[in-house]
Amino acid sequence: MADMDPTGGLWNWAAATSLPADRVHGTLAGALERTVVPLGPELVEGAVLCDVYHVGGDFPTLIDVYLAPETLAEATAASAVAVRLEVEILLPDDTLNPTRYVLAGPDGSLTPVHVDEVETDDGPERRQVRRCTGVDPACAAAPEDAAA
Repeated sequence: MADMDPTGGLWNWAAATSLPADRVHGTLAGALERTVVPLGPELVEGAVLCDVYHVGGDFPTLIDVYLAPETLAEATAASAVAVRLEVEILLPDDTLNPTRYVLAGPDGSLTPVHVDEVETDDGPERRQVRRCTGVDPACAAAPEDAAA
């Protein structure tokens, strides 16, 4: 599962409903106990930057978090935000499988899933979330399984 981010605080999530940016910023600020501001020309000392935009698909709100705290596991933060927003949130997992994600549920759960993804001019659209069972064709095609 996605854990401590070695890239220095960049998180890319997708929420399962259309959410306004100010609601996402406020919820993220509460979960992280830090100031969260939108991307812009002015930086606020110690603030987390957050870009929120919308695409099609089953997870239409994309949430990009910059300067995220490195001391907090990404999955823990996503779970807290999912609970507060009462919505499912997709985040990348730590495998090399491009279709595999972690689904943070509104109940706080973290579940490995597979998602069909199509890149569009507006950003990635994700559809058809399904549990990672090991029998899904996406699991069989995982790069880490190819060497077996």
